[in-house]
Amino acid sequence: MHRAPLTPLDPLARLDQRVSACRACPRLVAWREDVARTKRAAFADWTYWGRPVPGFGPPDARLLIIGLAPAAHGGNRTGRMFTGDRSGDVLYQALYDVGLASQPTSVRADDGLGLYGVRITAPVHCAPPANKPTPEERDTCRPWLVEELGLLRPTLRAAVVLGAFGWQAALPALAEAGWSVPRPRPAFAHGTRVDLDGLDLFGCFHVSQRNTFTGRLTPEMLRDVLRTAAEAAGLR
Repeated sequence: MHRAPLTPLDPLARLDQRVSACRACPRLVAWREDVARTKRAAFADWTYWGRPVPGFGPPDARLLIIGLAPAAHGGNRTGRMFTGDRSGDVLYQALYDVGLASQPTSVRADDGLGLYGVRITAPVHCAPPANKPTPEERDTCRPWLVEELGLLRPTLRAAVVLGAFGWQAALPALAEAGWSVPRPRPAFAHGTRVDLDGLDLFGCFHVSQRNTFTGRLTPEMLRDVLRTAAEAAGLR
């Protein structure tokens, strides 16, 4: 019986595999695994992912979206960034609206969703208690983001950072990956745009329920940032 040769994984896929096996932060490991065991009643029939959640999107992405960390019953359950929670509902609807996603919903890792020229990642890959990773956990996770940025660098032209925490994590990672980050480092603000010598960096309020339910971040505000970033990346 002849078998087709195995296709070697591309470097980004290999990175994603390594990320998903990380156990570097004891507090985060304990929390994500406890949530995966106890579950939420609404998801009692799910087998939770319960591991670090790697990035999602093509290896030749021109636009990168950087969040904060997976949600306990979202990405920690489904195994895919911003999938299965209210924040993801807002983000993927907006991506679909501006032509960067194949569908407006994201409910599970095998639901057929595809991204067009966009990759989504986070500076912390494990779900943290109360959605608040510590600065030490952020810094421990940084090498993964630095490596991811390095692999994306040949095609990457723009990045959207969701929230101040992500902004504070992204700037040193971008510097380590070889981009020229101004000194003093630019402050986070919604709608801010910074030229990093070939990479356009955009700030956007996070798609958290606290922001979207109160109107601090509206769907139109999010679409505006994504449209502008997509144009900067050459995707529109």
